[in-house]
Amino acid sequence: MPNSHLARIGTPLSPSATKVMLLGAGELGKEVIIALQRLGVEVIAVDRYADAPGMQVAHRAHVITMTDAAALRAVIEAERPHLVVPEIEAIATAVLADIEREGIAEVIPTARAAQLTMNREGIRRLAAEELGLPTSRYAFANSLPELQAAIYNGIGYPCVIKPVMSSSGKGQSVLAGRQDVETAWNYALQSGRVKEARVIVEAFVDFDYEITQLTVRAIGASGQIETSFCEPIGHVQVAGDYVESWQPQEMSPVALQRSRDIAAQVTAALGGRGIFGVELFVKGDQVWFSEVSPRPHDTGLVTLASQRLSEFELHARAILGLPVDTALRRPAASAVIYGGMEATGIAYEGVAEALQIPESDLRLFGKPESFRKRRMGVAVANADTTDEARARAKLAAARVKPVKR
Repeated sequence: MPNSHLARIGTPLSPSATKVMLLGAGELGKEVIIALQRLGVEVIAVDRYADAPGMQVAHRAHVITMTDAAALRAVIEAERPHLVVPEIEAIATAVLADIEREGIAEVIPTARAAQLTMNREGIRRLAAEELGLPTSRYAFANSLPELQAAIYNGIGYPCVIKPVMSSSGKGQSVLAGRQDVETAWNYALQSGRVKEARVIVEAFVDFDYEITQLTVRAIGASGQIETSFCEPIGHVQVAGDYVESWQPQEMSPVALQRSRDIAAQVTAALGGRGIFGVELFVKGDQVWFSEVSPRPHDTGLVTLASQRLSEFELHARAILGLPVDTALRRPAASAVIYGGMEATGIAYEGVAEALQIPESDLRLFGKPESFRKRRMGVAVANADTTDEARARAKLAAARVKPVKR
């Protein structure tokens, strides 16, 4: 994207339009699209299924298999966006590298970052082996015997197994002993974003809590990219999937500084502009790197209530070369609303009752198909303390009842 486009924003659906294409149009992408449209950007949403949440608010939408290199290149060449913004991992990232190299569009944050974070192997090797950041012990395996050998020869029990490519905790298992290995291997293979027989196995870290350190790389007053940090976000995961989050997470000054040092190092290595969700384990003053997403993070939905600018607004501003502000407005929390059933076109009862909770708000994502454990919405709430905010958010979420139409 030439610098001239950073200096001005055009009019959507006109020859002057500033065009952004999102690859992935889930609930996080939907919020990014809304933030971009508020800044006068023309937005194209792309996903693997019709009527995805982001498609419902975009100017145009395309349904393709994003791991299909030819299909992905064709839609980018047809639309000619200034910026291509991956919102998920399962993308033909080699095409993005070609698109970037040929000057067709700028990839956010960079095509290299998309390639490295497409699977857990690239980013773990970058963090641990190139940058020397503290991580759990880990190994990769392409078969059940390899997995068994890796655990026996150094990882030990308890341990965690994940597909090298998955999202929202899909395919993740915690193993207590060798009787769990085969089941975990099969679950990982069934749940990965692509059908690749490869997993990462990690030694279990005895942590006090885990955080998401939202880290923003944006153009500062000097005209150079500067790094800034949101207040740390605490969260609870069940089977690897986030169920609630809160901000700020109380931390020791030493742990907070170490978290930000790690986040700064890994995001600088990835480069580019935008927001990054850096996941970290914390025990006392010790901090271990876990994962990084070069895009808004699901636990960051809490920022819809907690910050002056949400993570989605920060991402939109940063990728457009605009100033950012990571200031916390008020303690807040989020709690997930699950579908609770297998159905299409469900309805929601209890919305008015949920919004009677003080300082609460809802986001119902508009996903066309519900699954029992699919995230269909989120409740957010503010309060004087994070404990009170968590109680309010969970109560609001519990009052929303998905029902068949």
